Amino acid sequence: MYLCVVSCLFMYICILLAVAFFTLMERKVLSYMQIRKGPNKVGISGLPQPLADAAKLLTKEIAKPTMANYSPYFIAPIFSFLLALMLWQLYPSLYSLGYFKWGILFFLCVSSLNVYGTLLAGWASNSKYALLGSLRAIAQTISYEVSMALILLFPLFVVGTFSFIEIKESQGFVWLSFLMVPVSLIWFATCVAETNRAPFDFAEGESELVSGFNIEYGSAGFALIFLAEYGSILVMSLFSALLFFGGGSMFILEGDVVFMVKVLFFAFAFIWLRASYPRFRYDLLMGLTWKSFLPASLSFLLIILVLCYFTLY
Repeated sequence: MYLCVVSCLFMYICILLAVAFFTLMERKVLSYMQIRKGPNKVGISGLPQPLADAAKLLTKEIAKPTMANYSPYFIAPIFSFLLALMLWQLYPSLYSLGYFKWGILFFLCVSSLNVYGTLLAGWASNSKYALLGSLRAIAQTISYEVSMALILLFPLFVVGTFSFIEIKESQGFVWLSFLMVPVSLIWFATCVAETNRAPFDFAEGESELVSGFNIEYGSAGFALIFLAEYGSILVMSLFSALLFFGGGSMFILEGDVVFMVKVLFFAFAFIWLRASYPRFRYDLLMGLTWKSFLPASLSFLLIILVLCYFTLY
């Protein structure tokens, strides 16, 4: 019992540190891609910058908007943060104490609840900018969850299990991405849209919504929303590596270090996209999922079902 509690606490502390230094990595990578200097004043090459930002945010006075609905206003950041941490229970480490046989179902259930945190934050702030940002984020998230759930059925039917660990271990010599490259590309684009990242960051369009659903948040509330967003980026990078690039190959034996290198590559790809592409129009984003990703996902899923049927019979 105590070992389980200590292990969970240690894992959550490592996750928070990873999220903090991922923000430093993003600022450094964006600065070099834009030919400028990033954080370089705090400590050695700006390494303690995330710790300084965390100390600043957590020690600031908590603002209370006069017209806000206080209970959901304060619950929303905590709710989003807890959901982001819950997904890390599915991390398939050699040192994991838990084993989720129905991991894909757990992932779908928890990730589907993310819209409620955004809705609470936008509605409870009682600001038209926050409400419009939350409505756009909810429409975007729900739309892309449809194609994301269909793409999750692809490794499920190929491997025949709901467990992330078994999906990872089944890719001994051939990654699932090699079987159907367009599916893995659609999955990654869906992950970018699901986490409200550029070029799909319409929930935080600075030009028309100032800062979107979190405009009324500051200090600790903003820090929790920030941690939830970047925690979701890292966990979606983890599942991208696990579902389509998990396991070893004929040249290398998979281990936790090699697997985390793959996760870091996908996390770097999130930053790379942000530095490379401008923001889409909102109608193009919604048309992309309903008119392109959804028919493509259904078509590829039909192909896999036919192949599985003829393989079994």
